[in-house]
Amino acid sequence: MKKVLSIAGSDCSGGAGIQADLKTMTAMNVYGMSVITALTAQNTTGVYGIAETPKEFVAKQIDCIFTDIIPDAVKIGMVSGKELVEVIADKLTEYEAKFIVLDPVMVSTSGSRLLEEEAAQALMKKLIPCAYMITPNIPEAEVLSGLSIRSAADMINAAKEIAKAYQGAILIKGGHGQQDANDLLYMQGEIAWFEGKKIDTKNTHGTGCTLSSAIACGLAKGYSLEKSVREAKEYISGALGAGLQVGKGNGPLNHCFRMG
Repeated sequence: MKKVLSIAGSDCSGGAGIQADLKTMTAMNVYGMSVITALTAQNTTGVYGIAETPKEFVAKQIDCIFTDIIPDAVKIGMVSGKELVEVIADKLTEYEAKFIVLDPVMVSTSGSRLLEEEAAQALMKKLIPCAYMITPNIPEAEVLSGLSIRSAADMINAAKEIAKAYQGAILIKGGHGQQDANDLLYMQGEIAWFEGKKIDTKNTHGTGCTLSSAIACGLAKGYSLEKSVREAKEYISGALGAGLQVGKGNGPLNHCFRMG
């Protein structure tokens, strides 16, 4: 069985973060592991508290994984502080981790900045260069590129701008678009579009976590980048379309929709 590590925050309500990642990995038939960067007190109505994991303990978790069960791929999600960004980058470099899929959690769906400037700069300078692939949403791609994105052409221009400083694959998620949910994959000048229909649901909590984890699972299995993205997008569309109704606010996906 292939093995995938998630480095992210814990969502006590189970919809996003580590919990969403592990559910996705189970559904994709890989062995999931976790390094927890923060505890969060949250549910479908909002985030009510964050307790960041000490950097030394994050480092110890990574050591325990890589000295025993070496991952075939790594997914990185929420990393809230500059020191955590740096220790994760250092450790993954030390262990020569492969197929790192980074979901650069910088901007919320509503457009609020989730990272302070110092941490955001560390993410861009130290952690993003370690990644095989990054999966920014449109607001995050705007931050990374410095460009405004309002169209498919804008997405391509933003990817080209990001690529000036980053050599890996870039998947700009189009779910923030008004008409469709088309994603753009850009790597070394090559462009591929992955079409998706907007699904009429408010239950989208954890979509970014789920997509990046599913892509990491595909890469761990030896799939090509395009096949990994395509299968991940099909999975997330099914999980969204399953219409799980949990909680009073923006609920989670049905990660186990294929499992009956």
